This record gives sequence, structure tokens and C-alpha cells, in this order.
Amino acid sequence: MGVKGKLIASIEVKCGGHSIHNMFHINAHHIANINPSKINRFEIHEGETVKIGSIVSWKYNKDGEEKFANQVIEAIDPHKKSITWKVIEGNVLELYNSFTVITSSEHHWTTLAFEYEKKSEDTPEPLTLLGFFFDVIKQMDGHLLKQ
Repeated sequence: MGVKGKLIASIEVKCGGHSIHNMFHINAHHIANINPSKINRFEIHEGETVKIGSIVSWKYNKDGEEKFANQVIEAIDPHKKSITWKVIEGNVLELYNSFTVITSSEHHWTTLAFEYEKKSEDTPEPLTLLGFFFDVIKQMDGHLLKQ
């Protein structure tokens, strides 16, 4: 059994946290258009929209390589504006036995929580992945402010 960890960080968003939540919840398919250098594709494999039980996939560029993540939506809380995405397949599982991303937004903040179990004690904390997500959120914020 690996070492479990939780990494939580927030970033200010000028467009409002509700706008970022709506982008992840309702318009996730547009995120690739907003930041094509980082996100190549978003697809829903099971379910019609991002709902509990939906299985979705992301293809993304990180560290100069195309990577992917398949996720199941475990929870959505419209009051907290949060979505829980559990990785069920993909590159991140090469380093971690389990990996869950919780996005939540309020007022002018978006918070990411990573809950994970490392495959070994030598596995690094997912700080570069956190930076990657923040870059994507900054691009979404800038795009939404222009509208």
C-alpha cells in the first residue's frame, strides 16, 4: 500500500467561481478550444453530460507529451459548485494507485483538491500537475472575461 496524500490549492479567478464551475460542468467540451496547446480533447463516453456516473476522457499535452485520463464523475454538488472526478485510467496512474480531482468554486476563487495514493514513497507530490491545472484555469478565466 502506498503513501496517501492530499494537496489543496486555490487560485483567484476574475470571472467568478460560478463561471469556472459552469465551464467544467456544462461546457467542458469547450475547454480544448480555449487552450488547445494544453488540452487536445474532451469526450463523454458514458452519459450525455457531466453527471454523476458519467465517464469522460481528456487528452492533454504535459511536458511535451500527449497524455490521457479517463475519469468517472463521482459527485456533483451544485451548492458548493464542486465536481469529484476519479481517474480510472491514464498516465497519472503510472505514478499513483489512485487519483481523484475535486474542483470547487466560490466567489472569485477556484479550488483544486488532489487526493491520491503514491505507488511508492519516492513518487513525487503532484505539484507539476497542479501547475498544469492552474494554467488551464487561467486560460479559461481570460476567455470568460472577454465574453
